[in-house]
Amino acid sequence: MPARPLILCMLLLLAACGQTQVLRGGIEVPSASAQYAGATDPSDPLERLNRGLMDAQMALDDSVFRPIAETYRAALPEYGRARVRLALRNLGEPVIFAHNILQLRFDAAGTTLGRFALNSTLGLGGMFDIASDQGLPRQTGDFGQTFARYGVGDGPYLFLPVLGPTVLRDAVGDGLDGFFNPVSIALDPMTSRATLRFLNITRSTLGGVDLRAENLDTLDALRADSIDFYARLRSVTRQRREAELAVVRGSTPRERRDDPESTVVVMDDPGAPAAPVTPAAAGSPQLLVLDDPGSASVAAAPASPVVAPLARQAPRVPPAWVGGVLRDAALDRPSGPAEPLPSPARADARWAGQALDDARLR
Repeated sequence: MPARPLILCMLLLLAACGQTQVLRGGIEVPSASAQYAGATDPSDPLERLNRGLMDAQMALDDSVFRPIAETYRAALPEYGRARVRLALRNLGEPVIFAHNILQLRFDAAGTTLGRFALNSTLGLGGMFDIASDQGLPRQTGDFGQTFARYGVGDGPYLFLPVLGPTVLRDAVGDGLDGFFNPVSIALDPMTSRATLRFLNITRSTLGGVDLRAENLDTLDALRADSIDFYARLRSVTRQRREAELAVVRGSTPRERRDDPESTVVVMDDPGAPAAPVTPAAAGSPQLLVLDDPGSASVAAAPASPVVAPLARQAPRVPPAWVGGVLRDAALDRPSGPAEPLPSPARADARWAGQALDDARLR
């Protein structure tokens, strides 16, 4: 019945309006809409709407797209999925070639043309990437990238159902890429409209299922590890696109913190609170556990989302050193009323013992 898809969409939207969503394994996380605390990014003026659309997309993914991707991955081994993936990418080489020409990147256009010719023949229709082994790496090219080459701005950030995160310029470019696909233009005189439409839909669907199956674990980890999944996904999407646009803009993309040779920046979770400045980070002495000379452990600091590695290991201090310090400070005298000292403060041995007990240093 025609009403069933509409009812399904309404149920998914209602589910997305909740305060929490349940991940696989029963993990309950706040929904993107519930985490909205006012627009904080000037380039995302539609953040409230985008968060609602993302919640609806996540509900649709959990109920429809993910089960399909899991079935696809279970039915087809990794070797077979790799062949499908490479063949689909090879079909996209003519689109990349056309945009390389439009962007006046003629060296990249030659590389793309060589890749398509080599992989389509010796690579058995693109199922094997022979060209990369011969020094012809895959290039990038789409209408959004071409628009950026001639100065078109990003526009507002958008989260579109099914298509996912993007910006207005790239969303328009993706639509144009669908209409002006060189493969479709080449096949148009030889096939009917219905056949061509079926081939395009099949190609897009298979590509989407393969992409979702390839990123099942990655997306799960990103979603479970993020304090604000919407902000984290927005950040990662922008950085990946920045690396692609840097090629045509003539700029150098920022380096990754954990991999200086990579061109994609993966920053900390934008939704995570800033890590507190610890004495170790500020260069101050660290608090040592003095009751175990065989250990150089440092007293645990309050848990934080980001744990910075220690620049150097603190020196070991034997317990005998405590006695010397206490004697020098005149803290080991017989117990009795505390007397004023020239120093700012003075305590008796009973107080010193209690302080050590409280600090768990004995």
